[in-house]
Amino acid sequence: MSSEGLRPEIVRAGLPLVALALLVDAPGHGYALIERLREEGFERIQGGTLYPLLRRLEERGFVTHEWRHDEAGPGRKDFSITAAGREELARARAEWTRVGEAIERA
Repeated sequence: MSSEGLRPEIVRAGLPLVALALLVDAPGHGYALIERLREEGFERIQGGTLYPLLRRLEERGFVTHEWRHDEAGPGRKDFSITAAGREELARARAEWTRVGEAIERA
């Protein structure tokens, strides 16, 4: 999947939902999420975009974090989706489906 040609407003609207969807499978730290987002076509995503987004998602109760410390390097925040985040993702998926169907019918 390539984000080339995607308008910024589409990326802006979809990014929180894709970030939540990626956390359904497994918790992840910021850098790993950036890499996974890039694999999904969000090639221009930087930490300056993702970290404030994760903070907003956490403020809304959709994600939580836990500090992980290991001997190999500095500590890092591992983000996980919450039950409220799963509910939000389900609602958002249904809305995106309805929008896509409306576009197809138009």
